[in-house]
Amino acid sequence: MAELVRQQSVDVYVAFHAFGLQESDDAGLPVPFPDDFDSDAFLGVHPGRLDITSGGHTHTATVAVEVWDGPPPHQDPADWDEQAEADFKSTSGEVAVWSMALGRTNDLIRLADSGGPWRVRVSCTGRAAAAALSEDEGTGHGVERYLVQFWPRRS
Repeated sequence: MAELVRQQSVDVYVAFHAFGLQESDDAGLPVPFPDDFDSDAFLGVHPGRLDITSGGHTHTATVAVEVWDGPPPHQDPADWDEQAEADFKSTSGEVAVWSMALGRTNDLIRLADSGGPWRVRVSCTGRAAAAALSEDEGTGHGVERYLVQFWPRRS
């Protein structure tokens, strides 16, 4: 059974319905954030980059990040508005949080002491409430919540 290695929570400023998680050592990435962002996909994937589409236009989402030593327990899709999995490769072992409006933020997610291949599951709830808030008041805080789970990808 997999064990939780570390967890952290970050508040992410969402703008234009989007934010990204990108390899911290991003100088060699072929498509840096936000180039080629697919606004129709909940989870878009480019080498070293994960694009996440939000339900709300402009708000602050709460993102819980978990790093596991193997595949984490199954998340019931009925508990989430959206859920997707993808492969992710990190060269540094750290992931930076990106905002469409602010660019790279100061938040770093530590996966490991060095790089390697990972699997990631992104789950989200509160999308409709974030969309309604964006239309009515313009912004919200913590209405839309994400769970991002990373674990090493084994060959």
